[in-house]
Amino acid sequence: MPGRETSTQRERLLAAVVRVCAAGGYGDASIARVISEARVSRASFYANFSDREDCFLATLAEIESGLHAAARSRIEEQLPQHAAAAMIAALFTFAQEHPTQARFLMNEAMAAGPRALDARDRGIDRLALLLEHAYRDVSADTLVPAVPAEILVGATYRLLASRLRHGEPAPGRLQEDLLRWLAAHEQAAGQGQWRTLTPLQTRAHSPALQQGPLRAPAALAPGRPRRSAAAVAENHRLRIVLATAELIRRDGYGATTVAAITAAAGVDGRAFYRLFADKHEAFTAVHELAFQNAMAVTAGAFFAVEGWPRRIWEAGHTFTRHLEQNPTLAHASIVEAHAGGPQSLQRLEQLLSAFTIFLQEGYQYQPRRQSSPPSRVAFEAIAQANFEIIYRQARDGPGLELAGLAPQLAYLCLAPFVGAGRAGELVEEMRTNSLA
Repeated sequence: MPGRETSTQRERLLAAVVRVCAAGGYGDASIARVISEARVSRASFYANFSDREDCFLATLAEIESGLHAAARSRIEEQLPQHAAAAMIAALFTFAQEHPTQARFLMNEAMAAGPRALDARDRGIDRLALLLEHAYRDVSADTLVPAVPAEILVGATYRLLASRLRHGEPAPGRLQEDLLRWLAAHEQAAGQGQWRTLTPLQTRAHSPALQQGPLRAPAALAPGRPRRSAAAVAENHRLRIVLATAELIRRDGYGATTVAAITAAAGVDGRAFYRLFADKHEAFTAVHELAFQNAMAVTAGAFFAVEGWPRRIWEAGHTFTRHLEQNPTLAHASIVEAHAGGPQSLQRLEQLLSAFTIFLQEGYQYQPRRQSSPPSRVAFEAIAQANFEIIYRQARDGPGLELAGLAPQLAYLCLAPFVGAGRAGELVEEMRTNSLA
C-alpha cells in the first residue's frame, strides 16, 4: 500500500539520521548521506521532510516521545517521593538499551542549532513535569530532593552524554553515585525554595571584578601601522575573536562565515588567515578567551576570602556577574559549545573539570558525622547541574541575568558536603550578609 510504503521510508530515514549523526556528528549528516544510509531516493526524502533540519527535529521528537513514555511508566510504578530516583533509573536504562538514540537526544541535539536546542529543552521540561506532578501527591513533611526538576534531568542528560560521546557504558556504579548525590539534597517537600529557579536579591557588584566587560580594541588606522607586528596581530586577533562570538550569538555557529567575521571585525581576509586556519579555529579561540577570563576572576574571588562556604559564595557570585558582563562570550562558549565539534567539547570538559577544583576544600569542611564523602560523580553532577542552570539562562535572551541564581549555584555546591538543610542556612546567611 502506498501509505504503508511512505511510513516505512519515513521510519528508515529517522533511523538513518541517528546512525549518520552517531558516525560523524550533525555537521556531517547531509541529506545525501542520510538517504544513502536509508536507501531511499531524494524524492522520498522530500516527500517526508522539508529539509535536513526538519528530519532531525522529527527524529528528536520520536526519540523523546519514547523516553517520556518509559519515564512516566517507571515513575508511576513507584511511590511519589521516589519519583526522582525512578526518573534517573529510566534515563540510565534508556542510555544502556538504546545508546545511539540516547547520544542523538542528549548530545547531537546540542550541536544542531537553536530549534534543536529548543526541542531538547522542551523534552527535558516535559520530563521535569512528571516529577513535579508526582511531588504534588506527597505530604509537606515528606523528604524529596531539593533540586529543580529540569536541572536534575538536564544534568543527568549531560552526565550520560559525556560517556556516550566517548563510547563508554553507563555502569550501575555511576547510577548509584548519582542517587547518593541526589539524596544529599533531600528536604521536606513543604520547604521548596531550592526546587525552583527563582532569582534572589544579591549585591549589585563583586569586589573581585576590577575590569568591566571585555571589549574589542579600536580598529587600526589605514596605512602602515605605527606599532610592532606582534601588537598588530594581537589587535586583529582580539577583534576577530570577539566578532566571532558576537556573530555566533546572533546567527548560530552553523550560519557564521569567515566573510561575516572579517566584516564585523573590520579586518581583511588576509589578516584572518594569518591568525586562524578557518572558522573553527576562531571559535576555539573564543573558548580559550572565555575559559581564561572566567577562571581568572573566579579563582581570584575564591582565594580572596577565608572559609570554604564563603569562598564558594564569592566565587559563584563573581562568576555570575562576570558572565552578565560578557553575555556574548557566555552564549558562544556555553550554548554553542557542541556546535564547534570535538575540540570545543574538550575545552568545555576542561572548564567543568577545573570548576571542581573549588570543591576539593569541601572535604575538610565536611562534618565528621557524615561518614560517606561525596564521590567523583558527585563532583561531576555539581558541575553539570550548575552548568545546566547557566546554559538555560544564557539561552533566554539578550539580557543575561545570572547573579540572582548565585544562591542556587552555591547551594548545589554545599549540599553534598553539609546536607541540604545546613547548605540552605549557610547560603541565606551569606546572601544576607552581602546585602548589609
